[in-house]
Order: sequence, then structure tokens, then C-alpha cells
Amino acid sequence: MPPNKTQPTNASVKEYITAIEEETQKKDALQLVALMQKITQATPKMWGTSIIGFGHYHYKYKSGREAIGF
Repeated sequence: MPPNKTQPTNASVKEYITAIEEETQKKDALQLVALMQKITQATPKMWGTSIIGFGHYHYKYKSGREAIGF
């Protein structure tokens, strides 16, 4: 079975958000990350090049296919 295309990376969430040029979007992103971290109690992590995830969940379908959700 092929691996999932989107994988967790070691990229910095802070650097990703800091690179946002539009100040309102950057401010909103920082607030959302703080809120999600508080709710999930999970450290934010980059998945691929543009997704910020909080924790993960391993799915296993009846068909035998497996996936990780974040």
C-alpha cells in the first residue's frame, strides 16, 4: 500500500506563519494556532508544506486501508 502523500515534517510552524505577508492573515493564524493548541493540548506541527496539524489519529478501514488524520 502506498504511503500517504501528506506527511509530518520538521518545518517550523512559527516560520511558516511569520512568512505570511498579509498582516491580518498572520494575526489570525497566530490566534488560531494558540486556540487550537489550547483546545487540543497538542503541539502544532507542519504536515507537508502548508498544513498545520494538532495531534493525529490512526484510521484503519474494514478494507484494510490505513490512514493518519490530523
